Amino acid sequence: MSDASPMIPYGREGRRMRVIGPWIATLWLLFLISPFVEGWNRWDHDRDPRGIAGMILTLAFALLYIRVFVDVRGSLRGTAPPIPLTAGAAYVGALAIMGILIVDSVGAAGTATAPFVAVMSVLLMPVRVAAPTVLLVVLGTIAVGWIPGWPDQVGNAFGVMAGALAIFGFKTVLRRNADLVSAHEVNTRLAVDNERNRFARDLHDILGHSLTVITVKAELAQRLCDIDPVRAKQELADLERLSRDALADIRRAVEGYRELTLPGELARARAALQSAEIAPDLPQSTDEVPTELRELFAWTVREGVTNVIRHSRARRCEIRLSPHGVEVRDDGAGAGLELREGSGITGLRERAAAIGAVVTTRSLSPGFSLTVAREAPAR
Repeated sequence: MSDASPMIPYGREGRRMRVIGPWIATLWLLFLISPFVEGWNRWDHDRDPRGIAGMILTLAFALLYIRVFVDVRGSLRGTAPPIPLTAGAAYVGALAIMGILIVDSVGAAGTATAPFVAVMSVLLMPVRVAAPTVLLVVLGTIAVGWIPGWPDQVGNAFGVMAGALAIFGFKTVLRRNADLVSAHEVNTRLAVDNERNRFARDLHDILGHSLTVITVKAELAQRLCDIDPVRAKQELADLERLSRDALADIRRAVEGYRELTLPGELARARAALQSAEIAPDLPQSTDEVPTELRELFAWTVREGVTNVIRHSRARRCEIRLSPHGVEVRDDGAGAGLELREGSGITGLRERAAAIGAVVTTRSLSPGFSLTVAREAPAR
């Protein structure tokens, strides 16, 4: 798998996490309040310049942590280039040095930086490098507790190990999710390529022989026009028959790509909406829809649901069926026609006009509605 493979969450939840994820990470900075307050107390009570240095270093440490977190988060999700090992080691080294200086400035309270260094070593570096780095951080944290008059740091060291293990599991999950998404995209591309190849083979088989024969007969008919008009007419008649047969074969081949049914489109709509985390409200039966309207209604469902997923940011989508019409409505942003009416709606209008139906689009409060209906016959 390429390190740059996209790992993008689907649905509203995924979009929301991409926005608030960095803000959630800042909550962990609450653990840095202790060294900052200790620095302030040293300056406020004793006018010790190390207190000022400790506060400045703590703020710089927090800013660097957030910057590194944003970078590594993008690389793990595949939305940013992977961070080179040398850059990762430099980041971890900078955090470690700043942590040591904070401990020197504010005392034992500065060991609150140790979990951050361990976590970033796990996120930024492979296991073979991260494991000994975490071990050094744990041993260094314990050693601080041996300084006369300083509190024991065994509990803090245990927290460092627990945090490193938790982040290792988190990193593993992200990597595997990225692998799954990448494999899915590869399979999708292969399926599309296979279908294109199949269609190309079908067209070649259909047209290759037919056009060759048509060309030969056209040349023959041209030569026979003056010397044997009767034979020329026969060749021209064969040309007409061959061209009609080839056209019919092409239509049958294309129908294999355009074939759709109303029940099938409703089933696909349900799956697509659920994947986008939009609650579907769909009819249970299509029996009341006349035969001549079923294909048009299927195209309407496909186009309407596609627009809902792409543009609406809706929480719910409802499809209503009747013997004379179909409506796809959502409770989303209610985007205007300039957003919704692309080539899909234009093609739908043409299909509807061919059988005397009308396409209507309107904004709701909230939401959007797409309706295709044919006037009910007079009784």
